[in-house]
Amino acid sequence: MRNEEINTLTKSFHTYLLLEKSLSKNSVEAYMDDLSKLINYLQSIQKHPQEVVLDDLQDMLIALHEMNINPRSQARIISGIKSFYRFLSLEKLIETDPTELLESPKIGLKLPEFLTVEEINDIISTIDLSQAEGQRNKAILETLYSCGLRVSELTGLRISDLYLEEGFIRVEGKGSKQRLVPISKTAVKEINLYFPDRNFIPVKKGSEDILFLSRRGTSLSRIMIFHIVKVHTELAGIKKTVSPHTFRHSFATHLLEGGANLRAIQAMLGHEKIATTEIYTHLDRDFLRSEILEHHPRNKKSIP
Repeated sequence: MRNEEINTLTKSFHTYLLLEKSLSKNSVEAYMDDLSKLINYLQSIQKHPQEVVLDDLQDMLIALHEMNINPRSQARIISGIKSFYRFLSLEKLIETDPTELLESPKIGLKLPEFLTVEEINDIISTIDLSQAEGQRNKAILETLYSCGLRVSELTGLRISDLYLEEGFIRVEGKGSKQRLVPISKTAVKEINLYFPDRNFIPVKKGSEDILFLSRRGTSLSRIMIFHIVKVHTELAGIKKTVSPHTFRHSFATHLLEGGANLRAIQAMLGHEKIATTEIYTHLDRDFLRSEILEHHPRNKKSIP
């Protein structure tokens, strides 16, 4: 395989993902990792990426299976490879896309864990407001649940993004795409109660506009948000596996259960594709089924 040509293709694909697709650093790294797996395989069979046909890729899938790589990971790798060949097609570097008929392995639908409203209230109620970070942590959890934010969106939230009187916040999501998200009166109240505490923190240069600050006056890390959620979940005695993303899943699930339109939920979550949001319809079906089993008279035991 001609290494110089491969390096050029790899760098061009990296630039395409970063500039044209506007993907985050983590997403770009994931795609590049998928591409490296393809290139390593092609080196083993002495083929150039532009010479690949469908049979080569299907053989690679067999090799991944024999390496005990699970179907979900295989699907992730195939997704990256398909993106690479779409890029080659756009650049007119190949005449036909060998991934067009490449099928991903069947994977079971993994429904995200979510909390009930009562469980969320129980978690938030464990916060000790007499502690230095108590009000901040309460505002953080209320904002996570009220707005369905990703962790990175929460830690990057700025004071200049808040339109609290209007009941909205501006969120910068994946690919630096901005969206307006409604915020609940409860979250607004907790944020306003947090401001006096925030004013006592010596803010580091560059963090003046960041809403949620560490005691050192810098933006909070993702790990810190995970830690806050974990500590208060344990204090509430909840045995589920709960992360900040669980609050996001709960936000979407409760909206759907309450009758919200799927397109509206898509917009609030910042999902590019409606298919990503549709997973919550499966959650809703399970919820409806459990409600019917529990409450419908035909499902209740007859009284002798």
